[in-house]
Amino acid sequence: MQLYHHPYSLDSQKVRLALEEKGVDYTSHRVNPITGKNMDSFFFRLNPSANLPVFQNGAHIIFDTVEIIKYIERIALVSSRGDNAALSSQEVIEWMNKIQAWDPKYFTLFHIPVKYRVFVSKFLRRVIIARMTESPDLASAYHRKLREAYETEEKLRNVEVLRRSEEHLVRLLDEVETKLGETSYLLGEEFTLADVMLIPVLARLVLLNLEESYISCRPNIAEYWNMVKQRPSYKKVIGRYFNGWRQQITLMRTWCFLQIRSMLRRY
Repeated sequence: MQLYHHPYSLDSQKVRLALEEKGVDYTSHRVNPITGKNMDSFFFRLNPSANLPVFQNGAHIIFDTVEIIKYIERIALVSSRGDNAALSSQEVIEWMNKIQAWDPKYFTLFHIPVKYRVFVSKFLRRVIIARMTESPDLASAYHRKLREAYETEEKLRNVEVLRRSEEHLVRLLDEVETKLGETSYLLGEEFTLADVMLIPVLARLVLLNLEESYISCRPNIAEYWNMVKQRPSYKKVIGRYFNGWRQQITLMRTWCFLQIRSMLRRY
């Protein structure tokens, strides 16, 4: 089983947490979307949307995050031979979809300093153009991605886009706060795949220095966040890259890479 992912990708974090929690072995392939590696022809042929993550088991390829996690759960169930294991309940699935319905893309981009955001956007557009030249048979698909890049920049000039994203997030967190007032985890006293979906959302808010605005002001979520950060899966998938000084190193490495590649005009 192959997983194409990256530590920066929120959806990749969800899938990797599921893999770690379920104890499923896989081969890891890092694809950095900030440096445009998801636009390389090999990955682009695998998934023309260029989104992460991508899960491959033989000829079976899955792009949808929730479907990947459900597939992982089925693999874990078969591997356990049914011993003390069962598929997630309908309520868990509903919460997985509810959390997945919040798209972090524009919320994240709005909270990144403009000079960095513009620099990365220009770099990625140049990457797409370079890959289009290298793989003319994929030109139409690359054209779509280039158009999407310009549309993204256009939407980022519209504060209404940010407002809708923030309102969606607040509604979700308020509902989570209510649920956590009744139980230790999102859907009871046992950790479920709904928690797997929620943890990276909270981690993203912390990464954007928004913990005070969205987590600390909700006491149940704040207590939950401190608890789930102690799980081995969190430490391996997220903590090792974004806790404390590690966050600065993780981001600085990518920034230096982009600066060097830009100076050399190597896209």
